[in-house]
Amino acid sequence: MAKKKFYVVWSGNKTGVFETWDDCKKQVNGVKGARYKSFPSKQEAEIAFETGYAPTKGKKQTSSVKQSSHLEESKYIKESISVDAACSGNPGLMEYRGVYTENGKEIFHYGPVDNGTNNIGEFLAIVHALALMKQKNSNLPVYSDSKIAIGWVRKRQMNTKIPRDQSTEHLWKVIDRAKHWLNTNTYANEVLKWETKLWGESKADFGRK
Repeated sequence: MAKKKFYVVWSGNKTGVFETWDDCKKQVNGVKGARYKSFPSKQEAEIAFETGYAPTKGKKQTSSVKQSSHLEESKYIKESISVDAACSGNPGLMEYRGVYTENGKEIFHYGPVDNGTNNIGEFLAIVHALALMKQKNSNLPVYSDSKIAIGWVRKRQMNTKIPRDQSTEHLWKVIDRAKHWLNTNTYANEVLKWETKLWGESKADFGRK
C-alpha cells in the first residue's frame, strides 16, 4: 500500500493543504505559475503552507524542528511587494500601503478611514497588491506580517466583528469589492508571511510602534 502524502498548493485556483493528488490536481491543472509540492506528513505540509517555504528537492524534512531551522536560514525575496496596515484603536483610524520590498518605494496607499482594524487593513492591502500585480501581469510575491489576513485571503472570506451600519458602510463597500475580486479572479502570486523575528519590521511598516 502506497504511503499517504499531503499536498500544499501555494498558487492555484484554491490554495491550502490537500489530502489527495486528485484534489491538488484540480487546483493546479492548467494554472499558469501554479506552485505546489507533496509532503510525507500533514504537519510538514501545514508548516510549509503557513511559511510559504518549500524544502529543496532531495532534502527530506522529518520534523517541524528541521523545517524551522531551514526557515531561519532563509532570506526574504527582495523582488516582491510588502504590505502593512496601521490602526489607531481597535476599531479606529485605519490605513494601509504597499511598497517594493527591495527599495521601500511606495506603490499604493489607502486611508486613513474611520472604524477599521489592523487585520482588515492587512487583508485589503494584500488584495490591493494582488489586483495591481494582475493588472501589471506581474507574478511578484506579496508579503504580509498578518497571519490572520493571509488566512482570510487564502479562504477568500474574512471574519470580523465590525458591524455593518452607517458609520462603517464606507469601509464595508471596500471590503465587498476586495471579496468580489478574490472570488472572481485567479492569481499566480504567492502570498507569504513576513517573518518579523528573522528579518525585522516589514518594509511597508508605518513606523508607529
